[in-house]
Amino acid sequence: MEPHQIKSILGIGNALTDILAVLPDDSLLNYFHLRKGSMQHVDMATGDKIWQTLKPLGIQYVAGGSCANTITGTAVLGMPSGFIGKVGDDEIGALFHSDQVRNGISSMLFQGEAASGRAMVFITAPEAERTFATYLGAALELGPDDLKPLYFSGYDYFHLEGYLVQNQDLVRKAVQLARAAGMVISIDLASYNVVESNEAFLHDIVENYVDIVFANEHEAMAFTGAEPQKAVEIIAKMCKVAIVKIGKEGSMVMSGNEFCRINAWPAEVVDATGAGDLYAAGFLYAHSMGLSLQKCGDIGSILAAKVVEVIGPKINIPRWKEGKIEIRKLIEQ
Repeated sequence: MEPHQIKSILGIGNALTDILAVLPDDSLLNYFHLRKGSMQHVDMATGDKIWQTLKPLGIQYVAGGSCANTITGTAVLGMPSGFIGKVGDDEIGALFHSDQVRNGISSMLFQGEAASGRAMVFITAPEAERTFATYLGAALELGPDDLKPLYFSGYDYFHLEGYLVQNQDLVRKAVQLARAAGMVISIDLASYNVVESNEAFLHDIVENYVDIVFANEHEAMAFTGAEPQKAVEIIAKMCKVAIVKIGKEGSMVMSGNEFCRINAWPAEVVDATGAGDLYAAGFLYAHSMGLSLQKCGDIGSILAAKVVEVIGPKINIPRWKEGKIEIRKLIEQ
């Protein structure tokens, strides 16, 4: 057999460190006026207040950010992977950078004026649902002027997170450079409230630049006004491949008239953080190898199942080993 030409991927996103707290109930969410399951931006003062409140409850720090989580996944799977982001000159920024280097990512982290971005993540019972209070900090300073065509050359895939749409000029320049470089462009729609407030812009970007769209059922509803089955059909008419994830019900994938129903891989869920990000990593890795839509979805599901079994958005080493064995078996079928 011919050795498969390994494709590479570049991601751009908010360089955030997740500060994770597992909580027994919603009382702190109510106290900070955070809508359960949403992602809300907070200013530095509010962010610090939340951080100080969570500290005594026991927290862990994990390099996160939607796109960075996906790019970590592709890197561990063996795809040459790069990431563009912006951090502050501080400990959290250094932690983020060292995590990327350790995972073998070609990291282009610019330094901003503000403190490094962080996401306070409330993981609440009984569904391990997550609610984000995000202080973007330096991540928000990443702008179109930071991007140069040179950074995009040599990469085959380009992945971006919907969370970047607060800077529409940045997103537009990024997809234009990726298109000029002949890359396959994918976007994760990120959060239903982000989609609601940027719907026209996102439609424009998806219809004109994007090849692959990842959305969960809430984002898909915000984007199309339709339930998952209809939503995946609508999105598939705008781009080459549409994926709508429906939690423990699995996912639906559509390209042209080809439709696949993907079952969720079995998992003991402790924290849903990172499930969508790792699903995207598995899917894009499989897609880059020219595998069928069904296999792309299944490989995405395998990684999503591994990450929900741990607290935070990073799969641990034993689960990566299991996942890679399961993926290899699936590829060889």
